[in-house]
Amino acid sequence: MKTHGQQFSRRNFLWTAAAFTTSTALLHSQERSGEPGQPTGLADRRSVVSVANGANRRKNVEEALVAIEDQILPVLKTRKHVVIKPNIVSTTNQLASTHLDALHGILDFLGPRFKGPVVIAESSAGYTTEGYDHFGYRGLLPQHKPLDVSLVDLNEEGKCLTHTILNGDLHLVPVRLAARLLDPEAYIICSAMLKTHNTVVATLSIKNMALGAPLHSARKDSQHWNDKRTYHGGVRQTHVDIAMTAERLQPCWGTAVLDGWEGMEGNGPGDGTLVPSRIAIASTDFVAADRVGVQAMGMNPEWVGYLGFCARAGLGQGDLSKIEIRGAKLASVVRKYRMHDDLERELRWMGPMKEIPEKLG
Repeated sequence: MKTHGQQFSRRNFLWTAAAFTTSTALLHSQERSGEPGQPTGLADRRSVVSVANGANRRKNVEEALVAIEDQILPVLKTRKHVVIKPNIVSTTNQLASTHLDALHGILDFLGPRFKGPVVIAESSAGYTTEGYDHFGYRGLLPQHKPLDVSLVDLNEEGKCLTHTILNGDLHLVPVRLAARLLDPEAYIICSAMLKTHNTVVATLSIKNMALGAPLHSARKDSQHWNDKRTYHGGVRQTHVDIAMTAERLQPCWGTAVLDGWEGMEGNGPGDGTLVPSRIAIASTDFVAADRVGVQAMGMNPEWVGYLGFCARAGLGQGDLSKIEIRGAKLASVVRKYRMHDDLERELRWMGPMKEIPEKLG
């Protein structure tokens, strides 16, 4: 398997054609129940989401996880190691990236409950290790003994599996996804935030996983490439590609953790402003976690296309009335976030496609 400088050969073309069946299952292979848009069985399935609203970021995260311990432990005890996937959109702007205390909270939860190795692994759009250094992640390692905690830059590691998505011309193309995020022996914990976004309206756990999985070239590579950019071909295509990638990743997902101690409104995911939501959200259902997160941001959930696609494909529960909320009352923690300046253009994915949608982000 090539790790960089990939060219379209006859083999790649045949592989892409063969992968078409799997990749497009999201769009047209779901059986329907009596309710339009709902796959069979999903309409009756209930999910559990916890909402912690305390006076400390680190404690909020731990308490959100403790509240759904009964959901986590049956699967966690079957896995050999844990992978924590933070969100480092910027290697310098703390508000845009997973806070050290959120990771502390996750490790506080894992400490008495898990004995295997724990890897914090990210594929930042920049140089991941610079983010680790800038945000103080290396200080985590000695503070959580006897947990065996390590840091991995997924781009520098370069281990990947190939996946197929649509590019900006709506052609099927291969992208490279980090192998660690597709490891069936890993319990994967997503550590994301509540943020507005410049292309898909909001970024929470699903977006963190789907756009954190594609790799770009390592520093040592002679050729420079970035498979993350393929996802930014148009406002409609981006939602579809996030959902197609989420479908590939979802069987390996463990728990979604959304740190809303300080959310980001306005021109996220990198240049927005702080919202003191003072909450943490956790669930073993990433769709349900994001649905609750969007509600906590005071946002219309119909705007977030990939979230609706994932729910309709059966990747999780998107119906708020079928989600059990543990902890704080959801209505009591809602803060209406200001949307991105480009919201009107972002929402053009919802209308009829008269031409290839413009590129954003």
